[in-house]
Amino acid sequence: MRRGLSGLAVIMILTFLISACSGGNNAASPAASNAPAESQQPAASEGPKDGGNLIIGVASDPVVLNPNYAGDRVSLTIDQALYAPLFQVNNGKKTFYLADSLTPSADNLTYTLKLKSGLTWHDGEKLTADDVVFTIDKILDEKQNSFLRANFLIGDKPITATKVDDLTVEFKLPQVSPAFEATLVQVSPIPKHIFENEADIEKSTKNAAPVGSGPFKFKEYKAGEYLTLERFDNYFGGKPHLDSVTYRIAKDANAANLALQNGEINVQYLDPKDVATIQATNNFEILPYAEGRLAYLMFNANSDTGVLAKKEVRQALSLALSRDELIQTAYTSSEYADPAKSFLTPDVLYFTNDVPTFDNDAAKAKQMLEAAGVKNLKLRYIVQSGNKVQEAISLYVQQKLKAVGVDVELQNMDSSAWVQKFIDLKATDYELALTGYIMGYDPDAYRILFTSGASSNYSHYANPEVDKLLNEGAGEADTAKRGEIYKKAQELVAEDAPIYPIAYTKTIVAISKNYGGLEEAVLKPVVIFEDLSKIYQK
Repeated sequence: MRRGLSGLAVIMILTFLISACSGGNNAASPAASNAPAESQQPAASEGPKDGGNLIIGVASDPVVLNPNYAGDRVSLTIDQALYAPLFQVNNGKKTFYLADSLTPSADNLTYTLKLKSGLTWHDGEKLTADDVVFTIDKILDEKQNSFLRANFLIGDKPITATKVDDLTVEFKLPQVSPAFEATLVQVSPIPKHIFENEADIEKSTKNAAPVGSGPFKFKEYKAGEYLTLERFDNYFGGKPHLDSVTYRIAKDANAANLALQNGEINVQYLDPKDVATIQATNNFEILPYAEGRLAYLMFNANSDTGVLAKKEVRQALSLALSRDELIQTAYTSSEYADPAKSFLTPDVLYFTNDVPTFDNDAAKAKQMLEAAGVKNLKLRYIVQSGNKVQEAISLYVQQKLKAVGVDVELQNMDSSAWVQKFIDLKATDYELALTGYIMGYDPDAYRILFTSGASSNYSHYANPEVDKLLNEGAGEADTAKRGEIYKKAQELVAEDAPIYPIAYTKTIVAISKNYGGLEEAVLKPVVIFEDLSKIYQK
């Protein structure tokens, strides 16, 4: 998913989801029989035309249709069509959407954002600077619990947003922050006139029928089956070609692949093991691309056993595993995954894979568990049923940990239940989960994952020295000093082993040859397409 994440800092669980949150490439699955289907046979005409529906397979129901809170891959994918961003960044190049320009002051402490004129929400109301300021204020409001909040604090002081006029917003930084633009690129404004009287925006019933500014507007949602969006004719980027986009909620990979081949789904993530089968139909473009995604095994230090709060136990469990074997088990070859050691990904500033690692030494794992006084250890591992990568890795982990005297109970659940369990920061009834994240090109985005008590710290990792380094890194303007800060942070996190990094993975997407405009739509980390308005039926 990343021909671009340089413009989407996301928890790929979600994500994280964020992200997110599935164990590998989110393979979609069966489709609701009453949702629309399209023929897989390419039309005679190859040129763009208006009309038609695009059906995208997704692995679960969305968690929340609000960009201030979306962190899982499905919610983010749908929100990308519903809510337009201010701007995006791909391969270092900025593309403006709602914004017309973003200009820093000479001292880099003030940024002036200009909006395009004539912007409207899906309900016809004007979109102005008031909406942008409202969105930032609600992200910063602790009572609103947006996971984005931490990234809008620099040295524990908030960025402020002020309306200059209807089309101009001024951002004041408490100190120079090289990460500010990467933070702002995460923002898709929400409508002030819809949410200004809501005490809890995350849980607001207004999210059930969202009003956005993206190329498609909300039409219908049937939980567990599908969600449909329809064309927004007043989209600032021009009227979209398609009449509608349907997200088919498909939780079993095998059934999803069958639906794909039958033409009931037009776009879907593929597991590496399924590529040959889908490719053989000759009906799909198969597009593997690097998302800047880390796939990893997470150790939940908050579990009620308390055992994974011990660094030595996490290190020992890591030593029982082999990332090379895991890559072969889950991704079939190194073609789709590179070995990972750092919590940062290779596309991120100051990344290094030269960090401490605990890997492939079962004898030492046994010694460390014994030294830590751990005997007859039993761990619970939550697994997404129907996700081939998750299922394959869970069986491998169960086998390898058994060899060092640790029993692993696999708890299978459907994708929606898994996501809800994973994002519940109070969950104490499991120890292990396979997940992944895509966070963007600036390392400051990772603060919300690895600082103590942070909004997306699902492993419940805590190290005051790492907290200090990540907070310092957010505001350090000197690139050499900033590089040293993040090098040290990567070393410390690797040593503490709150996660077992497995691989920097490639995502594989199958897209029906019936559709064009793919290059203009831009393949995007997490959300598949940056701008669905460009997709058309041939």
